[in-house]
Amino acid sequence: MTEFTPLRHIPQANVFRKGDVFVLFGELFGRGYVNGLIDEARQAGMTIVGITVGRRDEGGALRALTAEELLEAEEKLGGRIINLPLMAGFDMDAPEGEQNPTEMLSGITLKSWQEDKLDWEKIERCREAGVRRFTTTAATVMAEIDKLVPDGANVFFAHTMAGGIPKIKAFLAIANRIYKGRGERFMSSRALLDSDLGKLILMNFDEVTANTLKYLIDASSAIRERVTGAGGEVRYTAYGYHGTEILIGGQYVWQTYSNYTQGYAKMRLESIAEAAWNAGVHATVFNCPEIRTNSSDIFVGVELSLFPLLTALKKEGGGAWAEQQWQICQDLLGEGVSLQSLLDTIERYNNDATSAEFRNFAAWPMDNTPALAEVMIGTSEQVTALHKDRKALITDHLSSLVLEGAGPLMFHGASEKIAPVLWLSHDIIARQLNELHRQA
Repeated sequence: MTEFTPLRHIPQANVFRKGDVFVLFGELFGRGYVNGLIDEARQAGMTIVGITVGRRDEGGALRALTAEELLEAEEKLGGRIINLPLMAGFDMDAPEGEQNPTEMLSGITLKSWQEDKLDWEKIERCREAGVRRFTTTAATVMAEIDKLVPDGANVFFAHTMAGGIPKIKAFLAIANRIYKGRGERFMSSRALLDSDLGKLILMNFDEVTANTLKYLIDASSAIRERVTGAGGEVRYTAYGYHGTEILIGGQYVWQTYSNYTQGYAKMRLESIAEAAWNAGVHATVFNCPEIRTNSSDIFVGVELSLFPLLTALKKEGGGAWAEQQWQICQDLLGEGVSLQSLLDTIERYNNDATSAEFRNFAAWPMDNTPALAEVMIGTSEQVTALHKDRKALITDHLSSLVLEGAGPLMFHGASEKIAPVLWLSHDIIARQLNELHRQA
């Protein structure tokens, strides 16, 4: 278990400048954490280079982007993309003539999944095939990127790969019960982890979310040695999640969303960064706060910890701009609903005895329980119903603020070489936001 190391100061260091190269190791699809990093890189005048995970053809084979897809992706990134498919994971990989894991899972149903068994020797061959495909392509991609790094330039590698759930029909129904179910529809997350399906998902999570950082560090060794040999700087960052400190009872307290199934892979990601750091490679996993994204919306209740950020903005010296954020959020609520009453509901939720049971850092990530589902999902539904429009939520606005604050903290924090794993909690996010808007 990684020691809890929250970032407590706003980093000011910056080794990156015009002509340096920012490499996005993961494709940019929508608005997410990495946009803040890209904004910082662009502001510094860096050259932006990206990769693609590729696309699947009708038969499931992995392919590069078409000319039209490449143009669209490069416009979205604002830089050049090396058009060689770097899809992580092994759920669609297999030795020639054998089934891949997704095909092996095709017969799983909502009734049978807990008893269905997998052939682990076959799964391991598929994993080896996937790793071989990925690392071989990564080496070729890095050779191309090497050509784009001028002599004397510094390089920033931003790892953004995460996920790894196989695309099987039954899983959505299973996930809806584990992450959204309560009462009769509740399903234990432990039941998933103890099943062969769950064990496969955890293996694939490790490959996509964690091991790809190691593959990136290894594949870019020639670039790193050339750059540092000439006196330059190389940094690696990755996005973690391992709970967040938020204001509860006027104090910053570590809390987490449960059950966060990817937590095991996120801890593996931390260990990879720590091993790299010990070997002299400056890789930092930034454990970021909970936000709402397209991929996080399946986790009902993950958004509840966002609301105390409003209180943190005021606590950390926020003035007129912080008051403006409160008003923006108040305006999203229905007639007669006060923002303070909503925050009082969140405070009661965080002080609920059931919620408090899950604030056990050493036991993270804990399994869900029927009692937690009842209070967490119930509070989430209650709070969502207070809005004028379910498609315009306070948590959307607060998520955008977290992204804005995290970008400069990561960019300058990586420059400063602080530690291999850092938590960005609500205190430092609020302080960074207040500073940004005082300067503005």
